[in-house]
Amino acid sequence: MEIIEILTPQYEAAWLPWAVQYFFLIGLATTAGITAACLVFAPADSAARRLLPSAVAALLVCGLAAPVALLADLHQPARFWHFYAHFTPWSWMSIGAVMIPVFVVLTLTFAALWWLRKEGALKAVAILLILSCLGVLLYTGSELMVIRSRPLWHTIFVPINLALTGWLGALGFMLLIARWLPGGMDEFPGAVWRRLGLICLALLAICGAAWVVSGLLGLDPSFNAALDLFTTYPSWRSSLIGSIIMALVLVLAMSVGPKRLCTGPYSFICALFIMSAAWVFRWTLLMGVQTVPKYGAGLYLQSLPLGSEGLLGMIGVLGLFIAFSAVVTWFLDRYPSYEQMARTAAATQSATV
Repeated sequence: MEIIEILTPQYEAAWLPWAVQYFFLIGLATTAGITAACLVFAPADSAARRLLPSAVAALLVCGLAAPVALLADLHQPARFWHFYAHFTPWSWMSIGAVMIPVFVVLTLTFAALWWLRKEGALKAVAILLILSCLGVLLYTGSELMVIRSRPLWHTIFVPINLALTGWLGALGFMLLIARWLPGGMDEFPGAVWRRLGLICLALLAICGAAWVVSGLLGLDPSFNAALDLFTTYPSWRSSLIGSIIMALVLVLAMSVGPKRLCTGPYSFICALFIMSAAWVFRWTLLMGVQTVPKYGAGLYLQSLPLGSEGLLGMIGVLGLFIAFSAVVTWFLDRYPSYEQMARTAAATQSATV
């Protein structure tokens, strides 16, 4: 009788926890950008237009923080220039290396034009921003979808769900950051925000139902792969139950009246919960799926490093996110527009004369 011992090597995960932060922030940034760009075309005195400051602030904060998390996820951040020195148009990562700088430039341009109140140029840039956001959403989702060795990723529903949960998280961040902008929650259009939130949840429900139906019809292997995980492993079964509970809580949280929705404590907790739901989806999709062997049985053991490549890095990105939020809200609260800053400077100058 012969005994064959199979050794399994220990290796670093392809996607580090930094990737979760990047996919979270870029999802919020792009969907906030699309929302802000669409709001530009709303009438100036409409309730929808009052959501624009929160959307611009969310776009600016996440659009600046996301590229930092992306560089950190490259394992060797200094090698980012390789994407430009050795451009490979068949690689979504290489395409993304071109899309991200364009998106950041358009983000800064859009925010500056909004602050300067240049309506004509703002609408022109808004169209370019929408196209850029859609391109970034396509590239980030396709990065996962093209990996055929993982059925849970190799499905059209991955980029769709990343976009919709990103929009959900962006709406949550708008609700959160609005309290530190001029006018606070008194100027926040709760009814408009609630309508957008319920539309987002409805689209997520439709997307989930379409995934189940396509799986039952044998059109999407990812459904069978997920079903096998849910029926075999208690940890994945718990994640499914937790997702259902979280979805129900989200529906209940957004079903309250606009006035209750804009109250301080309720809106704060609701916003954090919504953003957490978007983040947890990405953690499960990116880190959880990597515990499933590409070829073999069982689950891989996974541990979260405490250093810069793990927990400390995640805390660092959170700190950067909070710092950008503080700077943006402080500036907009002090100088809501260029005219306001000019008047303040003129008043200060006249007082010193």
